[in-house]
Amino acid sequence: MSVLNVENASHGFGDRSILADVTFRLLKGEHVGLIGANGEGKSTFLNIITGQLAPDQGKVEWSNRVTVGYLDQHTKLEPGKTIRDTLREAFNRLFTLEAELQAAYEQMATADEDTMTKLLESVGDIQDILDHSGFYMIDAKVEEIGNGLGLGAIGLDRQVQDLSGGQRTKVLLAKLLLENPTILILDEPTNYLDDEHITWLTRYLQEYENAFILVSHDIDFLNKVINLIYHVEQGRLTRYVGDYNRFMELYEINKAKHANAYEKQQQEIARLEDFVARNKARISTTGRAKSRQKQLEKMELIDKPKEKVKPTFKFNEARTPGKIIFQAKGLEIGYSEPLTKPLDILLERGQKVAIRGSNGLGKSTLLKTLLGILPPVGGTVETGDYLHPAYFEQEERQKNTKTALQEVWDEFPGLTQFEARSALAKCGLKTEHITSQMQVLSGGEQTKVRLCKLMLKETNWLVLDEPTNHLDVDAKDELKKAIQEFKGTVVLVCHEPEFYRDVVTHVWNVEDWTNKL
Repeated sequence: MSVLNVENASHGFGDRSILADVTFRLLKGEHVGLIGANGEGKSTFLNIITGQLAPDQGKVEWSNRVTVGYLDQHTKLEPGKTIRDTLREAFNRLFTLEAELQAAYEQMATADEDTMTKLLESVGDIQDILDHSGFYMIDAKVEEIGNGLGLGAIGLDRQVQDLSGGQRTKVLLAKLLLENPTILILDEPTNYLDDEHITWLTRYLQEYENAFILVSHDIDFLNKVINLIYHVEQGRLTRYVGDYNRFMELYEINKAKHANAYEKQQQEIARLEDFVARNKARISTTGRAKSRQKQLEKMELIDKPKEKVKPTFKFNEARTPGKIIFQAKGLEIGYSEPLTKPLDILLERGQKVAIRGSNGLGKSTLLKTLLGILPPVGGTVETGDYLHPAYFEQEERQKNTKTALQEVWDEFPGLTQFEARSALAKCGLKTEHITSQMQVLSGGEQTKVRLCKLMLKETNWLVLDEPTNHLDVDAKDELKKAIQEFKGTVVLVCHEPEFYRDVVTHVWNVEDWTNKL
């Protein structure tokens, strides 16, 4: 049974076409991976089917009584509530029914016989719903899902406004799973999740009976949970049966067929045009020339194959620093109180370190303390000589109305327009991205702009906080290569072992240092 139908939907921003004549059908129980390069329109498509954007053309129809749960990249949490309060909101409908039940019992004290009969019937219906919905197991469900995603370690009575970006993502995801909608729509759910919680979510989705649509650049995760691929490319949506690996096999075959068909048609066009040019002026052959001309006019042209714009990342290396990058003694990081035990850590020139561990244990705080952005709660950090750090921060919180070009120019005013545009183009951004406001770019496109600024600096110490979030497969591969080729020192926070495993010389686990476990 079809639960969602999208027919001939098109959408664009200004003169930029994002989706063109897209058709999509979701059946009950299908597990769909929605894939495509950064900026191809995945988030736009999700916003259209969830009603946050109206298509310029076409229609979107959900079947009756479908409930849709959507986790996007920018959902907000309501401040002033604890994690537990927020998770319990998933059951607001049941709490409303419980209130009706209590009100009905109170009315029974003064009800006449007819009213009593109606009240008893209503009470019975409500009680059945509460029993079958597991209402009296709500707290156990909250604990189960919360612990599965690591929220128990943070503390379910923690205020949501005090959470990091990764912790907020976990809360939103947990609430969505507790709501148990007919359709789950997940946009990059593994961003900010740790290995063990990705494993938990993988098992959850493998056993999920309802349909879901998943956007993810984590190929291993995709392959384990989906059975269909919809590929967004150049405004079109193409369906493939199977996992990502099967999609890549078929995609390469189809791409080769398309290129071959295009080449053959171009040869045929050239042959016909040559015949027309040579014979249209001769009386004896003018009829045949007109016939060939009609063939040309009726020919349905095959689009020229377009190569994907692939980024080229390369960090601009500064002079060699001293042997010691930093030395921390008795270091305690945090805000009002320490998040870690006293640390004695040393980073030497040329080392490449990955920092791993659960969210909320202080990875980002550690980076900011080492860079001098935050003061230590205790102990000292001494940095070495001739350091030129370049810092990629995990989150950009403010609404940014600057264009990508202006974002680069503001930081590097000495660049010519050609130089600024060239730098952005090397990072895989097209003209329409370069002239668009940062706030309308996709998460991956914004990341590429921020990486572009990093690569324009001279640096000998890269400090990268979750740089792979939102990047597509090609961009991740290129970033990995750039870090491998960088001759300086690297400190990298990343939740993807397959990304950093072949890059780093050391792994630091904050779970060995924290006060919170």
